[in-house]
Amino acid sequence: MNPPGRPKGENRSAQREAAPAGVGPASRSDEATVLAFDFGTRRIGVAMGNTLLRVARPLTTIAAEANAARFAAVAALIGEWQPELLVVGRPVHADGVEHALTARAERFARQLEGRFGLQVARADERFTSVGAEDALAAAGVRAGARKAARDEVAAQLILQAWFDQPVADDPRGPA
Repeated sequence: MNPPGRPKGENRSAQREAAPAGVGPASRSDEATVLAFDFGTRRIGVAMGNTLLRVARPLTTIAAEANAARFAAVAALIGEWQPELLVVGRPVHADGVEHALTARAERFARQLEGRFGLQVARADERFTSVGAEDALAAAGVRAGARKAARDEVAAQLILQAWFDQPVADDPRGPA
């Protein structure tokens, strides 16, 4: 469905290409779907949200280690949800220092950009796995089920934090 004033069939790819590389909350369109990823070597948590409501929700966990299977799953999600933007969590130590997984997550983000032609924002993901575990435990989710849901809830926390970034020049005001 096209927003008012947009001709039928017109996509937003021209807007995507014109937006700056350091995409942030201020450059979001009024209504767009965003997918977020909590990258891991064994699993990738996925969350989705809408820039109009600015609410993230857990979507799924990609439990594949082979790149071909991972990117096939990502392609299916992109085909289904038609996001305008992707967000990848950037893992760093508590003090902000990069580690081995930082480079792998950055590579994953660049691969997403190259394969799907979408802009990929990076977001700090410090403590999101711990926060996800705590939230699931507080909700009474059993340990086995927590492990299965932790990565997608971590992706939800990454995306929600990205939505909540205060941006001074956003006409909708700070989140």
